[in-house]
Amino acid sequence: MRGRAKPPVAPLPQRDGVDPVRVRLPADPEGRWATVGDHLLDRFAGAIGAERVRALLADGRFVAVEGPVLGDEPYRAGLYLWFHRDFAPEEPVPFPVGVVYRDAHLVVADKPHFLATMPRGRHITETAVARLRRELDLPQLQPAHRLDRMTAGLVLFVVRPWERGAYQTLFRDRLVRKEYEAVAPYDPGIDLPRTVRSRIVKERGVLAAREEPGEPNSESRIELLEHRGGLGRYRLLPATGRTHQLRVHMNSLGLPLVNDPVYPVAEPDAAPGDFSRPLQLLARVLEFTDPVTGEPRRFESGLRLSAWPGQYGLSGPSRSTRPGAGPPRRSWWSRRGRCAPRSPGPG
Repeated sequence: MRGRAKPPVAPLPQRDGVDPVRVRLPADPEGRWATVGDHLLDRFAGAIGAERVRALLADGRFVAVEGPVLGDEPYRAGLYLWFHRDFAPEEPVPFPVGVVYRDAHLVVADKPHFLATMPRGRHITETAVARLRRELDLPQLQPAHRLDRMTAGLVLFVVRPWERGAYQTLFRDRLVRKEYEAVAPYDPGIDLPRTVRSRIVKERGVLAAREEPGEPNSESRIELLEHRGGLGRYRLLPATGRTHQLRVHMNSLGLPLVNDPVYPVAEPDAAPGDFSRPLQLLARVLEFTDPVTGEPRRFESGLRLSAWPGQYGLSGPSRSTRPGAGPPRRSWWSRRGRCAPRSPGPG
């Protein structure tokens, strides 16, 4: 069976580093929509209001390959339309996105706390991908994976759209070794290192994930690096990637991460512009074999967790691989082999 034809190239440029929204008009065997405007009103009036939809149409904001489409144009199933949403004002995140490594294929960035990886919900222009597209003049840049907004550290972006699938497959098939760092309470009564396995469920619309009885679908290795003043610095090695996995597993041990706004108890949202309590979780290392060049890659974040100031006693300086670097060291993760695929990330 033949698949759907590839969508045409968008006739609209990006705006503030954000792609236009693409809409494909669906089949209409019952003849519900006489015009394009009828369908767009059905589709978007509930979200932005009928008057706003009519205004967008009147202003020529819905665009097909041939040009702007007016509301009275006859309905055509399969027609592609593009438009730019109205961007609501966003609170600027006052921290830079660092570039750890860049070549013709990849950009590896150090995402700060509080900045979303990609447009989602109320975070559109204040996202890592939108910023990097603007700052590096790379309009086709795309993330290969997602790091939670509250988590800082390494995110891999792909420069060439046709190579994105190869890098996404690495994450899907658990061929990327990820190492996180966290600060949480220290409890001498908890035996570490240990591997935590559990079944984690995250429901759409519910802020917190939860553990429940059943076959485990998540696995994390937890190691204590050092401790002082009632706090510990931990290395976290996820073998799977359930949403909030590391935060859930640390909380299940009675070691909730410092400044976690969800675990063990969900806290009220911080006031706009309040960046004083960053979650103490850092995506510190990404390690993989490059699917395009065949090179071994290892990247380390240059960021540090604010709850653990001063010199880090048990980890070396930040570095990232360049052509000719030696192979990555074998690790607990690589010795065990990869685990079953899952989605966004454990942070």
